[in-house]
Amino acid sequence: MKLLAMVLGFIVATIGAVGVVAPDVLLELGESLLTPTVLYIAAAVRIVFGAVLLWVAPVSRTPKTFRTFGALLVFAGVLTLSIGIEHSRAMLDWLLGQGPLFMRAWAGAAVVLGLFIVYAITGPRRFSA
Repeated sequence: MKLLAMVLGFIVATIGAVGVVAPDVLLELGESLLTPTVLYIAAAVRIVFGAVLLWVAPVSRTPKTFRTFGALLVFAGVLTLSIGIEHSRAMLDWLLGQGPLFMRAWAGAAVVLGLFIVYAITGPRRFSA
């Protein structure tokens, strides 16, 4: 399960890196994925990723952080199901209106988050004395 969390962290960082380098590519991908089927898949991926973080939290360097991120991702996955295509499109349009610098900042945050997940999984858990 640690390996799966590490792979997911690298995937998040890679998607973020694409967004930093070419935000238009990421936006085009987002627009092409606005279908009901993909919305359900996105919700499932968020729920599974959150569950993985909750599962590996005890063996990570930052168990409380992983539990928090995991719970937020599960919540986001459930919320994704209730948002719908119209609201998702409105959110994407809002993001488009913010400009490329804003997009790059969010993508950079995804890079940091993905690399943080990898860092927190790869080392031994630190116990305070």
